[in-house]
Amino acid sequence: MDADDLYDAAAAERLVPEPPKRVDAPERTPFERDRARVVHAASSRRLAAKTQVVGPSSDDFVRNRLTHSLEVAQVARDLSRALGSQPDIAETAALAHDLGHPPFGHNGERLLATVSESCGGFEGNAQTLRLLTRLEAKSVDAAGRSVGLNLTRATLDACTKYPWTRDEAEPAGGVHTDGTPRGVVKFGVYDDDLPVFTWLRRGAPTGEGSRRRCLEAQVMDLADDVAYSVHDVEDGVVAGKIDLTRLDVAALGETVRTWYVPDADDATLAAVLADLRAVGSWPGRAHDGSRAALAALKNLTSDLIGRFCGDVQTATSAAADGPFVRYATDLVVPRRTLLEISLLKGVAAHYVMQTDERLALLERQRELLAELVTVLCERGPEVLDRPFADDWRDAADDAGRLRVVVDQVASLTDASAVAWHQRLC
Repeated sequence: MDADDLYDAAAAERLVPEPPKRVDAPERTPFERDRARVVHAASSRRLAAKTQVVGPSSDDFVRNRLTHSLEVAQVARDLSRALGSQPDIAETAALAHDLGHPPFGHNGERLLATVSESCGGFEGNAQTLRLLTRLEAKSVDAAGRSVGLNLTRATLDACTKYPWTRDEAEPAGGVHTDGTPRGVVKFGVYDDDLPVFTWLRRGAPTGEGSRRRCLEAQVMDLADDVAYSVHDVEDGVVAGKIDLTRLDVAALGETVRTWYVPDADDATLAAVLADLRAVGSWPGRAHDGSRAALAALKNLTSDLIGRFCGDVQTATSAAADGPFVRYATDLVVPRRTLLEISLLKGVAAHYVMQTDERLALLERQRELLAELVTVLCERGPEVLDRPFADDWRDAADDAGRLRVVVDQVASLTDASAVAWHQRLC
C-alpha cells in the first residue's frame, strides 16, 4: 500500500478549503504542497542568519538554524520512509521545527519569555505554530484574515512538538543543547491561537492521552536529537575543541547527568562510550584537518545516524505491527540509543559550550533584546514592519500590542536584531 493511502481525508484537510490547481500543473499530493510552502516561506530563509549553537557570523563552517533544519529534515525523511509513513509530512515538520526561534537561539527565547509574561509568555514551538497559521503570508480566510501557510491537518499536527498550553506545561528544568538554562516552560500554543490548535488536533487522543504526539511529530523530534548529537560533535572536532581519542569519561558523566539524563551512572556511560568507540569509523588518532581526516569524520557521522535510526526502526517495528502513521502507534527509542545520543550531546556540551566568554556574550544578547522590546513598545507602528504595524493597530489592549512587538522581534535574525538596536536604541 502506498503511504498516501494510509492518511484519510481529515489528515489532508486544510483550515481554509482551496480550489483545485491548474490542470496542467505538475501533479502533487497535499503533503508535497505543504513541504513546498515551508521551503518558500520567508521564515525559512531567515533561519540562515539565526544562531544554532554559536552565532552564524562567527565562522564559515559553523552550522546555523537553516543548515541544521535541512539535516534534521533528511534524517526525518529517511526514518519516516523506512517506517512506511508519509515522508513529506515528517520532512516538512523537520524543516519547520525551528521557524519560531528568535534571534540568539534559546538565549533569545529565554529573554522574550521573561518580557512577555503579561501577554501569555513566549516559546519557540508555540511561535512556530503562530507563524505557520497566522504570521506567514500565503492564505486568508473569507474575512480576509491571514491563516498563514494553510497547511494540512496532518502536517500541522506533526509540527506540534508540545501539544499543550502554557498552563498545562510542566515546570522548566535542565539545560538546552546550546548550554542555556531551561528557564522557559515548554508548550506548543498561545491562548489566542487555541482555535486553530483545536482544529489541527481533531482526531488526536483525548483524556489521559491528550498530550500524546502523532508518530510523525515523534520522528521529527528524534531526528532533531540525532542531528544535534552527531553534528555538534563534528563541528567541535573540526574546530579543534574535541579530540575523540581523549575523552574524560568522569567529566562527561557529570555533564550528561546535569544536562540530559540525571540517572545515568558512570559505569553505564563508560560502557556506552566503549560501544560507540567500537563503531568501525570511530577515529584512532587525533583529527589533523586533512581531507582524509575530514572524510573519515563524515563517515563517522553517517554511521552514527544510521546506527541510531536503525535501532529505533527495529525497536518500533518489534513493538507493533503498524501501520506507523499518525496515532496508530508510537516511536520506540531504546534506552541504549537514548544514552548514546545523550553521551554525544554531553561531549559537545562539555568541550564546546561551557566557556566564560560564551556566558558573557549570552548576557549581552539578552540586554540587547530587552532594550529593543522596550523601544518598540514605546514607538509602536512608527517603527514596526508594515504587517506588524497593522497588527498593532488591530490589537485590543496593551497585552495584544506587546504580543505584536514580540512577534516582530522574534522574526528578526541575529544581525537584524543588532542593526535594529543600533538604529533605535
